[in-house]
Amino acid sequence: MSTRRGLTLTQAGREFLRHPSPWMLAGALAAAAGARIAVGDWQRTDLVLPLVMLAVFPFAEWVIHVVILHWRPRRIAGVTVDPLLAREHRAHHVEPRDLPLVFIPWRSLLWILPLAVTIALTAFPSLGRGLTFLVFLTLLGIGYEWCHYLIHTDYKPKTAVYRSIWRNHRQHHFKNEHYWFTVTSSGTADRMLGTYPDPGTVESSPTARNLHADA
Repeated sequence: MSTRRGLTLTQAGREFLRHPSPWMLAGALAAAAGARIAVGDWQRTDLVLPLVMLAVFPFAEWVIHVVILHWRPRRIAGVTVDPLLAREHRAHHVEPRDLPLVFIPWRSLLWILPLAVTIALTAFPSLGRGLTFLVFLTLLGIGYEWCHYLIHTDYKPKTAVYRSIWRNHRQHHFKNEHYWFTVTSSGTADRMLGTYPDPGTVESSPTARNLHADA
């Protein structure tokens, strides 16, 4: 990864588009948006649903980070269970500046995206609402990828909101991996779920770069 100083958003954007997951998510978004427009049947819930998803997203992000990405390999019924997402995330903690490790693994998206489509088609009372869900979910996914990627580049925060998000995630990587699990918001879920301490009261963790090394 480049260590250029004064990295611009345009330069960061060019690098972002060299990786597969943004394109896979953008393709899913285009297909979902096209289908949503074709189906029509617009309702008030098409406005309410994205607002609900936006409010829930920090908590979903927290749960995924804690439960899936920080999963400890374990043997279940004689089989070692160690998902790709967890393995890649451990590698990401070892090398936080290795850009390919920043993104959702494209091999995981091969089942995540079909799962999202299945949920959209089966879990909602109408096709229109399911497609609205799918459109906004892929938008959130692209937003997550961009925000997470940008934090791990040399781009310097220019606004107070982004500076707070940037600081929280870097504390997770370089100070203590047991706190600051949200990525795209400024400690929203962390504050409510007890993982947003005063950094001055938290000891630096010897395993922040080597998850589960104490196991």
